[in-house]
Amino acid sequence: MTTSKAATGIEGLDDVLSGGLSRNHVFLLEGEPGTGKTTIALQFLMAGAAAGERCLYITLSETEQELRDGAQSHGWSLGPNIDVFELTPPEDLLDAEHQQSLLYSSDLELGEATRQIFEVVERVRPSRVVIDSLSEIRLLAQASLRYRRQILAIKHYFVRYDATVILLDDLTAEHQDKTVHSVAHGVIRLQQLTPNYGAERRRLRVLKYRGQKYRGGYHDFTIATEGVQVFPRLIAAEYRASYESSEVSSGIPELDSLLGGGIDSGSSTLIIGPSGTGKTLIALVFGVAAALRGEKVAVFIFDEEKGLLINRINKLGIDLAALQASGNLVVEQVDAAELSPGEFSHQVRRRVDDEGITTVIIDSLNGYHAAMPEENALVLHVHELLLYLNRRGASTFLTVAQHGLVGEMEAPVDITYLADTVILLRYFEAMGKVRRAISIIKKRTGTHESSIREYRIGGSGLKIGVPLDAFQGVLRGVPDYAGESSPLLRDEDA
Repeated sequence: MTTSKAATGIEGLDDVLSGGLSRNHVFLLEGEPGTGKTTIALQFLMAGAAAGERCLYITLSETEQELRDGAQSHGWSLGPNIDVFELTPPEDLLDAEHQQSLLYSSDLELGEATRQIFEVVERVRPSRVVIDSLSEIRLLAQASLRYRRQILAIKHYFVRYDATVILLDDLTAEHQDKTVHSVAHGVIRLQQLTPNYGAERRRLRVLKYRGQKYRGGYHDFTIATEGVQVFPRLIAAEYRASYESSEVSSGIPELDSLLGGGIDSGSSTLIIGPSGTGKTLIALVFGVAAALRGEKVAVFIFDEEKGLLINRINKLGIDLAALQASGNLVVEQVDAAELSPGEFSHQVRRRVDDEGITTVIIDSLNGYHAAMPEENALVLHVHELLLYLNRRGASTFLTVAQHGLVGEMEAPVDITYLADTVILLRYFEAMGKVRRAISIIKKRTGTHESSIREYRIGGSGLKIGVPLDAFQGVLRGVPDYAGESSPLLRDEDA
């Protein structure tokens, strides 16, 4: 039995369209050359062919061989259920001796093109049709009124055959003609953006879909060997799951004490401080502790090469390679110049949903920020991602590197208000040495120490000292000492 929706063959696009395209209607897929219109159209027809439907691709601009070569580049073979009709002008219209003097040749060409389209439809009787592209029909029509009438004629003709039609438009006209927008049942626009550095970014938006709720806004997509992949915009409110919150330990008693016993599962923790203070290490301490408890952990690294990170952390007594081999830890390298924010959110969601990940580490938001065109968009992406992970019961750790070493600090983006817990790291000078201090400046889910503690990073990992009660101005970088005891860590404590 035929369903009310024609699946596009692209999982993410079907999600955006709430199941696909309404059958027996005409849709417009528009975008400049190179945005992926033909690839989406081919996947739409291949999905129909796989369901046993008869499909037809009518090409006015590309040759049939070019179309089949394009499909072959994705490893596809257009099977017997997909007919390709290459529309060409009759030979007498190409012959100068037969050109008309009383009638414009475009009048004859438009009528001939329409006749050929109708003839092949009557012969094939397809349930899915793609017409590529409207720019050729627009040129033949010349006038906007004739163009609109021609599109209406095509629309009403296909209704009689119960066909679902996609019209492709490459937007090459000098003036943006909205004629087809009003005629089509739905309109999808594809865009290609070129950042100052890195690969081009593609995104799509549903401009119109009559009588149907759809996922609005922009959705990132890519064109890969396997075809178009659409990453629907994350809406955290759509995901609700019940889980029992518990206290998560870092495995280091002093750090747990600072945190008032640990952090709550399903919460987000921001670790912020200048470069070199050990933000990645502290995040990994929580991740390793979770992996040793038998939980699943995913680490997404933007800034550091994966092999270097594993070797560096190994020298601190943490064997990430062994944890990876156990299957409890996944370390994934993220290239911010090649990955769109929507695709990254999709990767994180797949890890959590499909692999049961309960701890997510993102290192760092500085690298994530580099992948974003605008800071406001970054905050919104992070907000939705953190809220989604929270509702799935996953604990999230994010690191942010601040500019500066001591004194006043600045961060490339302020998301401290989004995190449930904020761990602050600082350098300070005391007794002729540069030292590190850690404090908890925020914890929504319970009480925490208000003290500042010194910590050291050495061959045995992370060592945290007692509260620096006798020091004043540690966060300023050059504190005053007003005590009599010696609360600072000794060299043998490293």
